[in-house]
Amino acid sequence: MTDTPDRFSEATQTTTVRGKEAPDLDLGVATIRRVVKTLPIKPGVYRMLDAAGDVLYVGKARALRQRVSNYTQVAQLSRRLLRMVAQTRAMEIVTTNSESEALLLEAQLIKRYRPPYNVLLRDDKSFPFILLREDHDFPRISKHRGARAAKGQYYGPFASAGAVNATLNALQKVFLLRSCTDSFFANRDRPCLLYQIKRCSAPCVGRIDGVGYAELAADAKGFLSGRTHEAQKKLAGAMQVAAEAMDFERAAVLRDRLKALTYIQGSQAINADGVTTDADVIAMATDGGAVCVQLFFIRGGQNWGHRSFFPSHTDGVDEAEVLQSFIAQLYEDLPPPKELLLDRTLPEADLLADALSERAGRRVSVRHAQRGPARRLVEQAQRNAEEAIQRRRAETTTQAKLLRELAELFDLDAPPARIEIYDNSHIQGTNALGAMVVAGPEGFQKGQYRKFNMDGPEITPGDDFAMMKSMLNRRFVRLDREDPDRESGTWPDLCLIDGGKGQVAAVMAALEDLGVADVAIVGVAKGPDRNAGRETFHLPSGREITLPPNAPVLFFLQRLRDEAHRFAIGAHRAKRSKSITQSLLDDVPGIGPARKKALLMHFGTSRSVKGATLQDLENAPGISRLMALAIWQHFHPNG
Repeated sequence: MTDTPDRFSEATQTTTVRGKEAPDLDLGVATIRRVVKTLPIKPGVYRMLDAAGDVLYVGKARALRQRVSNYTQVAQLSRRLLRMVAQTRAMEIVTTNSESEALLLEAQLIKRYRPPYNVLLRDDKSFPFILLREDHDFPRISKHRGARAAKGQYYGPFASAGAVNATLNALQKVFLLRSCTDSFFANRDRPCLLYQIKRCSAPCVGRIDGVGYAELAADAKGFLSGRTHEAQKKLAGAMQVAAEAMDFERAAVLRDRLKALTYIQGSQAINADGVTTDADVIAMATDGGAVCVQLFFIRGGQNWGHRSFFPSHTDGVDEAEVLQSFIAQLYEDLPPPKELLLDRTLPEADLLADALSERAGRRVSVRHAQRGPARRLVEQAQRNAEEAIQRRRAETTTQAKLLRELAELFDLDAPPARIEIYDNSHIQGTNALGAMVVAGPEGFQKGQYRKFNMDGPEITPGDDFAMMKSMLNRRFVRLDREDPDRESGTWPDLCLIDGGKGQVAAVMAALEDLGVADVAIVGVAKGPDRNAGRETFHLPSGREITLPPNAPVLFFLQRLRDEAHRFAIGAHRAKRSKSITQSLLDDVPGIGPARKKALLMHFGTSRSVKGATLQDLENAPGISRLMALAIWQHFHPNG
């Protein structure tokens, strides 16, 4: 495909409707018609852009000219597409070698730009795997997320961290493989606790030799690859032999390992018998505009968990298009299995199979499961999707009720669509960090969370008031710069501040300086002795509110406050851990690992380097006169 997209644009024009600027449909159509004249009859991907250059929609086409020209047939467009065309002021085109390549590129661009008119996979967190590393004489088994760069065998994906942790826990009992780091392994002189509780064979201190450990690792690989009965048969046979030899202690150990193996197989809520290949089972349910996609992971005949997804921007989109877009985005980062079992026939199933096969480097089948064990699994997935929609609807109803009560409690004009909760964390002023979490009608929006480093010269270490003021000032300065018209939905309706009157006064002073007067601010102060349930809520007017300990809206507010506190503490700990490993020498230009080591070996600490005289630096081994001068000037800029 081409590396640089072609860009076509029209001068921005608007018409005025009821005192506001509104997109001009005629101008949008004219922009698209101008683009169509230059388009080839080739496969490719197109992006529609608004007047600010933001991506409105990403689409793929077998023949770009025919596909894009459809947007000029205004009478045939849905209301959703009419709105999109009316906002279009430019287009970017990328041609590809095939339609399957266009489908892959489309999914990639959707995940990158998250356009408002595309179906979006909202939960795009990475899935966990089990990694059996093979870059050591004694392979290590562990949970893994992210890029698969380490040498070893990856088994997964698992639907959740809970699913992979439960499997890992049982695997350690069965196969006794180590889970410790290589450095921990190399420095042991006696077995650790895992050996004592029979979850490791202690190869670190020679309690098992390389041949025996390799046999355990091979058995684990076989089990994770689907050969579960072989491992079960082998353990049962060994237990029988030990019992006949009257080695009852060993027989008891083997019995416990066999029980752990049976637990793994019996704890699977979804019976995958009859599905012998690696497969993902995908079913979709809709109810009143809500869409849920249920995904089962089947690997080697075993169920490795399931997850519910609720794609967004699905209003007015055909169900088949929703499901295909979901699948294409799902496997953008996730390796596709050999087979996808769906609850329906997709019009472009062959194209989707070709695209996934191209990505996987092997054949991937996409089919509607209509008979046998596959159909039973798909029907179970569909029931799970329907039940998930009902649970979500019930949760949304409860959430909506709580938001209405919140609006009434704090005299808001309407239930808040976006709540931002602020907290900060530090230890005696060091590694200070502020945190913002976001909640709305559908719960916490973790993709909107933000962290703020609190190390500016205007902040006295440990001054909570100044930290909160600085954090809110930075937040709203950026909001005003990025969305001055408040059209993107990123302006909060309510800000909850961890603190009392002082924090609220500091925040109000910051907002007053910025000219922001229409955002509700509420301080959440902990109760006496920091007791949960006795919080006081401080309003800018000086009014204080307390709630009965069993009030549902109080529990809701506590949950918001606790999430901000959790996020702030976690971010602070990460920053503190990083600072421990940092050195004053890291910021000195021209100091690499070798010179850094030489300086530390000579002076002992980085602080001693900072306090050294120019003559002392010149006498250090491996440090030239010019380098010594550069180091001294770095630490004494005014000297």
